[in-house]
Amino acid sequence: MPANDLQQQLEALHEQLAQGTPLSEEERASLYLLIQEIEVQLARQAAAAPDATLVDGVNLAVERFEASHPTLAGTLRNIMQSLANMGI
Repeated sequence: MPANDLQQQLEALHEQLAQGTPLSEEERASLYLLIQEIEVQLARQAAAAPDATLVDGVNLAVERFEASHPTLAGTLRNIMQSLANMGI
């Protein structure tokens, strides 16, 4: 179930990015890279090889976007919580 929650949060983040949230190309690229890392981790979870730096990356993204893009930061916080619930 946590994997389903995480997938829904990733879809919400994709939607927010697709709606034209005003971000620089660098910010947008870093979020897409983070999404890819999370998706790779989901695939790894089946192999039981979690990446502890992933949560750190999501946390840094929350801090980076908290003031300028609170909706994105909220979605990222939900993703971080889903990762924690999954034991990642």
